[in-house]
Amino acid sequence: MGMCLPCLGGAADDVVTPDPEIRRRQLAEAAEKRQKETTYRGVKNPEAVERKKKKQEEIEKQEITASASGGGGGGGLKWQMG
Repeated sequence: MGMCLPCLGGAADDVVTPDPEIRRRQLAEAAEKRQKETTYRGVKNPEAVERKKKKQEEIEKQEITASASGGGGGGGLKWQMG
């Protein structure tokens, strides 16, 4: 039973703990990597998804600015009473 203890005693001295700032940076990088992996899980082309999302956001911004500046005039739907 006592055969394993002498070999483990020297191994504890060889372990080097990194600086807290380096460790914090490594943990942050690992967290970002995990987030990207879970975001794009099951997606074949993540770049296409990003482009589509940005295009949709631009369209929404244009609609908001058009409705705010136009005041209801322009190319929207028109109500007809009759």
